[in-house]
Amino acid sequence: MNVRYKLLTSSVLSASLLTLSGCQVTSLLHSDENVSVNQSQPETTSATPVNIAELQPVPVEVTPDKSKSEKAEPVPIDDLWQRIRLKLAFQVPDNARVNSQRNWYLSHPEYLERVGKRAEPFLHLIVEEIDRRGMPMEFALLPIVESAFDPFAYSHGSASGVWQFIPSTARHYGLKIDWWYDGRRDVYAATRAALDYLEALHDYFDGNWLHALAAYNSGEGRVAAAIRRNKRKGEPTDFWNLDLPRETRAYVPKLLALADILANTDEYGIVWYPIENQPQLNVIEVPGQIDLALAADMAELPLETLHRYNSAYNRWATAPDGPHRLLLPQPNASIFESAINKTDPKDWLSWKRHKIRSGESLLTIAKKYNTSVDVIQSVNELNGALIRSGDYLLIPVATKDLEQYTLSSNQRRIAKQSKQYGKSKVNYQVQSGDTLWDISRAFNVGVRELASWNSMAPGDYLRPGQKLVIWQKGESAPQSTGILRTIVYQVRSGDSLARIANRFNVTISQIEQWNNISRSRYLQPGQRLTLKVDVVNVNS
Repeated sequence: MNVRYKLLTSSVLSASLLTLSGCQVTSLLHSDENVSVNQSQPETTSATPVNIAELQPVPVEVTPDKSKSEKAEPVPIDDLWQRIRLKLAFQVPDNARVNSQRNWYLSHPEYLERVGKRAEPFLHLIVEEIDRRGMPMEFALLPIVESAFDPFAYSHGSASGVWQFIPSTARHYGLKIDWWYDGRRDVYAATRAALDYLEALHDYFDGNWLHALAAYNSGEGRVAAAIRRNKRKGEPTDFWNLDLPRETRAYVPKLLALADILANTDEYGIVWYPIENQPQLNVIEVPGQIDLALAADMAELPLETLHRYNSAYNRWATAPDGPHRLLLPQPNASIFESAINKTDPKDWLSWKRHKIRSGESLLTIAKKYNTSVDVIQSVNELNGALIRSGDYLLIPVATKDLEQYTLSSNQRRIAKQSKQYGKSKVNYQVQSGDTLWDISRAFNVGVRELASWNSMAPGDYLRPGQKLVIWQKGESAPQSTGILRTIVYQVRSGDSLARIANRFNVTISQIEQWNNISRSRYLQPGQRLTLKVDVVNVNS
């Protein structure tokens, strides 16, 4: 069995600058905090206009020490932060917004320590790609601003991964997103996509990196519109003078502040978490789908550790149609390569023979075995969804209990829902037509809070039957007294289904069902609605 095996090595520094003396890999530490561009940091809105050609990259010149022989060997750069420091390209202005962000980072050295630990497995990979493209090395620090280097970071705007891609942009730049795999959390693939996007923005804004960075955060349309407004007014169009969202106004200063702290580490007294200037992970392309638990056993790694390095996989295996790429620490990669070459691809998954029962569909069978309809169709060479009772299907199944795949999408959601965020918890099952906004209004909670409790974003769609948790501030959730009455409610001016549902402690879907109406149609003042309410729990 031939396995394509690729070692991430330096493509820019010469061999004399690198001492590859073995790899020490520290496990990526997990943190409960989900830090994104909205992390709580101060922002000073006043800014000092700066006209320095928008901080274009400045070539780094190294002055030779004439007191030493011209034939002296260069000193190897063993520290990855030092390698980044030597190639920083932007000039950082003395700017109120930059100063505010710098002060925050300097007053939170423990934050930089946590981020450094998370970055350790991936930072060399990112630096290599930036170096290969000849881009400003400041971009190696951008995942700190975006996600605090947490591959599982998920923002309120549906952005995911260390580079915080939203789904539409991710797909535009070639990242696959489906039930099995989310390329936004694939650090290897997402790094290339993010740098492609930044290069495209750089071209779009005529070589202006700060405009490109601002657009990476809030979209090129918004930044371009701000530039046009300033041109019409005869005002400067540099980043510092643009009318942009508050988040974007702080976004670029955060990156510049980090670059300045790294460039002047000794002056600021910051000790960066040490990371060796050598590859931490090897990239292995497996020729077919493989159970992550089996891969972990082959690599002699804990399953959770392997899944942290390969956080793009939503389920218990790599995606059926690929990618099947695995990032593994160097010593474990060699062990894995040896083990997998001794096995047959048919043994990389476990299988179950399922007898079709009356009333079953491909969808219900797929849900039962935690797989997808497409996989069952492909394995069994089915052209459609028609199946017959009594026939047999071959189903790929996980080798271990699903609970042991702790970083799969389902298990991460269950873990999130199990945490306590209030004094009492309501378990809610989604009904047809429900939205997070409707449910949040009915239970008088924030949409963002509701989404966060359930490992979602506010704009995510709900599926009928999906289970949500809702936390209440009171000592206990409202309990039904059993005193139910059918009442007729006359719609008033300004009423909405959500407002009525909240008042009477019922759901919007129930109101629709009781009255054979749809939320897509507006209520009319004077309209009569039939409601079945618990009279004790009606909100005044």
